[in-house]
Amino acid sequence: MCDDALWGGAVELIRASKSASIITGFFVPAAGAAETDGPAGSVVLARALVGFGLHTEIWTDFRCAAVVEACAEAVGYPTAQVRDVSEIIESVRLPDLLIYVERLGRSGGGVYYDMKGNDVSAFTPSLDEFAIRGDSAVIGIGDGGNEVGMGNYIDSLAELMPDYAEYLSIVGADVSIPADVSNWGAYAVVAALSLYVGTWLGHSEDDEMNMSGALLRAGAVDGIRKTPSASVDGFDLAKQLEILAALRDLL
Repeated sequence: MCDDALWGGAVELIRASKSASIITGFFVPAAGAAETDGPAGSVVLARALVGFGLHTEIWTDFRCAAVVEACAEAVGYPTAQVRDVSEIIESVRLPDLLIYVERLGRSGGGVYYDMKGNDVSAFTPSLDEFAIRGDSAVIGIGDGGNEVGMGNYIDSLAELMPDYAEYLSIVGADVSIPADVSNWGAYAVVAALSLYVGTWLGHSEDDEMNMSGALLRAGAVDGIRKTPSASVDGFDLAKQLEILAALRDLL
């Protein structure tokens, strides 16, 4: 994870903004459900930005909306501020800042790919269009190279993963934050904001457990295991709590 992007770039973009939309949702066709990575990080970040003084919304698509809403409701983020914007891509009014958390960005061929190189374009409304439009500042958080923001690193990633090069996202961002798990990248942004204001803006262990349970009940699946699970990208709940504690301890 890039410290400069967190402690400098992301915080500075947020400080310069009055409104932000967090964009998330990764539908797994093989499981017929949205994955657990993305919603929790988006909700925690949206809540923190409210505490930082920004008007926030969470944007997603119709396949992922129920899962994102369930996650938001679990920790008291207003579900009315979770919006399916997949049918109004061309007309939606953009905020000052867009933050993508685990949202696919198109490849050089204009196709959306999962981590196995499967074409999932039919299941992925083009919400990366907002970043391409260039009307808002953009932060991109991803963990696989195929997400919005990871286009900043496409040359390095293509060298590291030559067999995956054609599947990489070309969509960049003003600030790009790679992380082992996208939720953790979003949590790290919240930790950086907390360091800036001098008080913890993030969530609690109870919040993490409540979100995990809500996602499971809403039918979300682990993106690696592709089954309903109280885990994220193969990491069980205990690991999520460990990461949360480690970030909070930084303060």
